[in-house]
Amino acid sequence: MAARSRRMTLPSLAGRIDPIYKPATKPTSDPAHSAAFIFLHGLGDDAEGLENIADQFQKNDKVSYMHWVIPNAMEDRDAMTTAWYRPSPLTAFAPSRPELEEEEDEQGLVKSAAYVESLIDACVRKGIPPNRIVLGGFSQGCALSLFTDLTSKKYSGRLAGIVGLCGYLPLAGGSQLQHLRAIAELPPTHGDVPIFLARGKGDSLIPKRIWNITLKGLEAFDASSVEQHEYEGGHTINGPMLRDVCNWLEKVVPKLED
Repeated sequence: MAARSRRMTLPSLAGRIDPIYKPATKPTSDPAHSAAFIFLHGLGDDAEGLENIADQFQKNDKVSYMHWVIPNAMEDRDAMTTAWYRPSPLTAFAPSRPELEEEEDEQGLVKSAAYVESLIDACVRKGIPPNRIVLGGFSQGCALSLFTDLTSKKYSGRLAGIVGLCGYLPLAGGSQLQHLRAIAELPPTHGDVPIFLARGKGDSLIPKRIWNITLKGLEAFDASSVEQHEYEGGHTINGPMLRDVCNWLEKVVPKLED
């Protein structure tokens, strides 16, 4: 599939469908005054599944100075579908024998986070500073966004904000995240990068127990700028959620005089 990028050179890798790139509808003359949103889809989906959200924002003239980068996960042979990493069961009840739980796919997360870093690099090369770049996603895309923000040697603590929709914090139950931060020579605390977290009250795929583990996990990194929202509905993005995301984006990457 041919790249849909215009005026931004995004990484093109063998075996991976190129990202969808939607340039700002009202670009700024100074790239440092623009913004970018790297938006990651969920398990079994692709970039086209989220493209309509960018279209809605642009059609309604919302954050019109923002560029949208919507990448594609690769096919996962184990999951037999597109995935950013091998999925793990997320149960509503704590297991009676935690030692028998399936290990999360740390290697897959690290590999996908490196790809996400390359997308941030592309935005930076275009002249958009990290503090004007938002990273976010839905479900697995949310998990990868939080993971990248916490473990990236280059960008942890430097981005404009993180959007997490109907997802969770992976590797939250042990010391792996702290270990990865130590390897990256990052401080033990996260800092004040704003995080927008949202879930559906009836979400059975990311149950309340997992949501609570996520919040507790972020607290362990002193992530003090977490904004939590719960909405009617299940594992889906809805209108009220998008309205709140829009308002949040306008706060974390406000329009600048050009």
